[in-house]
Amino acid sequence: MPHRTLAPVFAGLRAGLHALFGGLLALVVVRVLLTDGPVLALVLAGLLGLTYLVGLVLARPAPRRAAGAPMTASPATGRRGTARASRAGVAWLMALTVVWAALVWLVPEAAYLVFPLFFLYLHLLPAAAGPLAVVATTALTIVAFAVHGGLTVGGVVGPVVGAGVALLIGLGYAALERRAAEREALLAELIATRDRLAAAEREQGVLAERARLAREIHDTVAQGLSSIQMLLYAAERADATSPGIEHVRLARRAAADGLAEARRFIRELAPPSLDSGLGPALERLAQGWSAREGVDVVVDVAREVVLPMDAQTALLRISQGALANVAQHARAGRVGIRLDASDDAVRLRVADDGDGFDPRGAAVGASGTDSFGLRAMRERVDQLDGRLDVVSAPGAGTSITVTLPAGEP
Repeated sequence: MPHRTLAPVFAGLRAGLHALFGGLLALVVVRVLLTDGPVLALVLAGLLGLTYLVGLVLARPAPRRAAGAPMTASPATGRRGTARASRAGVAWLMALTVVWAALVWLVPEAAYLVFPLFFLYLHLLPAAAGPLAVVATTALTIVAFAVHGGLTVGGVVGPVVGAGVALLIGLGYAALERRAAEREALLAELIATRDRLAAAEREQGVLAERARLAREIHDTVAQGLSSIQMLLYAAERADATSPGIEHVRLARRAAADGLAEARRFIRELAPPSLDSGLGPALERLAQGWSAREGVDVVVDVAREVVLPMDAQTALLRISQGALANVAQHARAGRVGIRLDASDDAVRLRVADDGDGFDPRGAAVGASGTDSFGLRAMRERVDQLDGRLDVVSAPGAGTSITVTLPAGEP
């Protein structure tokens, strides 16, 4: 819907102009009745009022202009440019002027009706035709006064002052109308921009949520299934006389843990393993992973870590992802997880003594699937305004360090 802050002002002006025309016309009728004026004057007054009402009815189908246009109090209300170009509006104004001119020669008080006509000329006639019509009707009014009562100063000054006031008011409200149209266009543009921004934010939110879910699934269910696959493969290769059943048991436990984690994730979208803090959660993660993979994991929690739940979740998921990378690529014999904190930062370091790799070469040559783990880590860290450092070299192991700003949970 249009937002017109000046609509009440324009509506009030239009109603006032209608009332002015009706009041002046009533004055003419009363004057004719009190002075026993000619019947023709009453007929012309009635015809003038009827013509004016016809114009009002014809102008009614343009509601938007009626709600906001100044000085279109007459039948010519509608969009200003449309009204001025309307031949029907100009024809109506000419008929109104002819009837008024005939009436003013019979009743001198009808000359006062020229004031509302001034505004109709200014808004219905194109360009300079409006002011010229004002000047012409002013001259006709002066002549009518002179015919009825002789040429006087009041008979000249009154119409001239009225025409000047009408011209000033018409120009002022034309500027006001332009300003209102500019404001409406600006508001419409702002609303359209707001809608576009809202749509973009919704789309961005959907994309961010999809990325977050992808990271969560990758670091929980996918890693658990990967461990199950490796354990079952080991059991498949085991000799019938070897304790391969132990691999199957470990696989079953890993599957149970993965299922429980998936159910918790679906239910509350937060890892319940963090209920007792990040340090104990890392301990449990290390014990389970070490039992499945057969690699020693040492966890060192230097001091109590104070972080919001989303930051603790991110560090736990990054640790899971780092251990998954060790299991898949590093062929390490030992992994160390260290968590420490200072007054302004929290640091998590996961280091192994495995094969290592070239981080730059991996970033350039790895496929999207192979590099998703590191990419997910970086996305998590970026969302928390932290820093991720990966130090590795072929044959020298790998160290992943995450630094997050400290904060209250």
